[in-house]
Amino acid sequence: MIIAVASGKGGTGKTTVSTSLAWLTASSGPLTFLDCDVEEPDAHFYLKPSWDSEWGVNVEVPRIDSSCCDGCGKCADFCRYNALAAIQSDVLVFEELCHSCRGCAIACPLDCVSMVPRRLGIIRSGTSGEVAFRQGLLDIGEPMSPPIIRKLKDEIPPGGEAIVDCPPGAGCPMIVAITGADYCILVTEPSPFGKHDLDIAHQVAGQLGIPHGVVINKSTVHDGIIEEYCTGEGIPLLGKIPYSREAAQHCSRGELLAEADTATGDIFRRILEGVTACRQGSSLS
Repeated sequence: MIIAVASGKGGTGKTTVSTSLAWLTASSGPLTFLDCDVEEPDAHFYLKPSWDSEWGVNVEVPRIDSSCCDGCGKCADFCRYNALAAIQSDVLVFEELCHSCRGCAIACPLDCVSMVPRRLGIIRSGTSGEVAFRQGLLDIGEPMSPPIIRKLKDEIPPGGEAIVDCPPGAGCPMIVAITGADYCILVTEPSPFGKHDLDIAHQVAGQLGIPHGVVINKSTVHDGIIEEYCTGEGIPLLGKIPYSREAAQHCSRGELLAEADTATGDIFRRILEGVTACRQGSSLS
């Protein structure tokens, strides 16, 4: 089963949840963990993998052969992402905007467009006990993370157990990360902002047809705002992680909450049981 851990906003504790769930799941067998927050990955601070290799991730971008280009502009007209601009007899390429669809090469009547590799970032590979750890890292200044996330997801073995630590938000990177998951855990916090962004993430998961439930992190007396929303939308509430100074201290030291605190570890176990129950069509008690 592939479990994606996502959130509508940053800072809700998504990585805190995903790493503890990975530690618990790996106690019963091999697991692949993907850190898909490729702009600022931090799951390695908690799972502490031993790195063994890394490799680059490239995408294809167009190169214009100026010796045969007549400046007709058909390539630029085709590109919906404005990665090409025809100026008089010249064509400018804005590589950062290119989505590697190859449409410009097809549209060119003179065959002046070839595709060349361009590096976006790297993937790191390591192990942490029974966890096969994979981390994506976007090169500084690069704006496009989905290609790295797609390559990361290729690291999940067919039929294998995996936990995907998704990027924050509910845009393209998050959508790419949760696509294909068997279940998605949406981590939120009991605040108006938390509810607002949870609603967006819920709609995204619903549109993709991915079963999902909610975990309230930094749980307080204000949980009602999230509980009422989940009840109204029919979303399973999988668990609550209390807001405490001790939890913050464990996280600041790079300690796994499920391992550092027995009571919190039991909460994470119940979250996993809840995911299994939801997948089997049972109701949560």
